[in-house]
Amino acid sequence: MPPKNRHVFVFNKTKETFLAFRVAVADSIVSRLVGLLGRRSLKPDSGVWIVPANAIHTIGMLFTFDLVLIDKDFKVVGVRELVRPFRVTRPIFRAESVLELPAHAIFKSRTEVGDQLVIERYENRKAAPCDSADTAVTTQGSGDDLLHSSHAGTSVN
Repeated sequence: MPPKNRHVFVFNKTKETFLAFRVAVADSIVSRLVGLLGRRSLKPDSGVWIVPANAIHTIGMLFTFDLVLIDKDFKVVGVRELVRPFRVTRPIFRAESVLELPAHAIFKSRTEVGDQLVIERYENRKAAPCDSADTAVTTQGSGDDLLHSSHAGTSVN
């Protein structure tokens, strides 16, 4: 069974900017249905990645947010800025998933249609205790942590 609260970060490789650092993955029927319902806002640098999806509704939502639609290769195929509550977005049939991000995330990251995104798992890792002051402990994502990259075996640190 997959972990209950999985998170990813989203990097715009084309513009070399981050869209969000802590995006919850909604890939089950229940998590996709719930999405952002019941929340009063999104924390900065957070969001929800709904997989699969090519459109969303905001019925019952309490705040505006940005929407990025991406294809199976994580290329941006649509953007919607400041999506307001009680709306239904038009489907983009090339889209395989959608990112729901805080308002103005698209503007701040300069994301636009055609940009290539990198989405990787976010994992909290505890550093092992050091035996001496000269030893530095670093943690980097392994190849197994990579959800997608346009270059196999590379990751964004």
